[in-house]
Amino acid sequence: MENARKVVLVVCAVTLVAGGALAQDWPQWRGPNRDGKVKGFEAPRQWPAELKQEWETTVGLGCATPALVGEKLYAFTRQGGDEVILCLKASDGKVVWQEKYAAQEVTGAAGRHPGPRSSPAVADGKVVTLGVGGVVSCLDAGTGKVLWRKDPFPKVVPRFFTSMSPIVVDGMAIVHLGGQGNGAIIAYDLTSGDEKWRCDDEGPEYASPVLLTVAGTKQIVTLAEKSIVGVGVADGKLLWQRPFAPARRAYNAATPIVDGSTVIYTGAGRGTFAVKIEKQGDQFLAKELWSNADLAPQFNTPVLEGGKLYGLSNNGNLFCIDAQTGQTAWTDETQRGRGGFGAMVDAGSCILVLPSDSKLIVYKPDATQFAELASYTVSDTPTYASPVLAGNNLYVKDEQTIAKWAID
Repeated sequence: MENARKVVLVVCAVTLVAGGALAQDWPQWRGPNRDGKVKGFEAPRQWPAELKQEWETTVGLGCATPALVGEKLYAFTRQGGDEVILCLKASDGKVVWQEKYAAQEVTGAAGRHPGPRSSPAVADGKVVTLGVGGVVSCLDAGTGKVLWRKDPFPKVVPRFFTSMSPIVVDGMAIVHLGGQGNGAIIAYDLTSGDEKWRCDDEGPEYASPVLLTVAGTKQIVTLAEKSIVGVGVADGKLLWQRPFAPARRAYNAATPIVDGSTVIYTGAGRGTFAVKIEKQGDQFLAKELWSNADLAPQFNTPVLEGGKLYGLSNNGNLFCIDAQTGQTAWTDETQRGRGGFGAMVDAGSCILVLPSDSKLIVYKPDATQFAELASYTVSDTPTYASPVLAGNNLYVKDEQTIAKWAID
């Protein structure tokens, strides 16, 4: 009997480990590596006619994508005049804790999306957020206790307020703060909140940074106010820079894509570019590899899968670009959503895209044509946050709520 009990326990343990290995955390903007890629998703043999909604919780306004770590979901929203950081149970959507502070008023055209737009970053038992008015907060992920809060550029923000999402690297929370002609990339000690360094070469636009390592040197790469820059993680030194100024109604909003030492970046009205970052002597250089003048997302960051770049153009058309040559492989003629707003998730065997019209599209990564597998309406209101995919569970933030959907 005792041996049989041990066998049952071992089988259960193996099952739990295997199941846990499938579901991957989504601890920050664009997932574990800020590239829109997830592991552990098993596509159904036949896609269902509908997805099953397991729960829905009202959390407040905002376009910020939630962060998922273990069984906790961290949301950043606006409720009335406050910005609110919430911790939910991923299993049922119940609130574990919440913390709030008075938010800056959002005026002008940006008032239609009063935020927050910046996604939380969760690391080392802490949650880092960036408010729509430039307030940086660090909270204990378990209790919601505020560990530190900073506002180095009071009431100084980009024209349409903040949108970049913080990144945590080597025990530092790194954010791009300030506004036009008056800003800096700043690294704060994650534990104490002490400023470790700042690079004040350019103010921010709306893009979020990624991590690049070349010749053993870690770099923060981001689209800034007028250029794309590489900044040393260790000391904040500007390592390289290429002009990339927005024109007319275009913005620097997309996240750069890192592929080894290659950086791919894009902006409406200018196209999509690939550069190779090389170290020559004591300097880093950005050597252009290719450009594509025809396709350029505005508010969407493409995903890189199998040497191909899959994205949603500023006109709302799905497209595929050969990431080795820059040549357009295909462009789908159907316009999705409005204004090119959308988020891409690369699940390996399929790609999920959620435009602002809340119609989730699932398609096969195919270099020859657009090949839709399924589509689902996941909200009655617009969606501007990225869907979070963990195992076969999908979390969607719309105007006011977060819902959990099961992909069976």
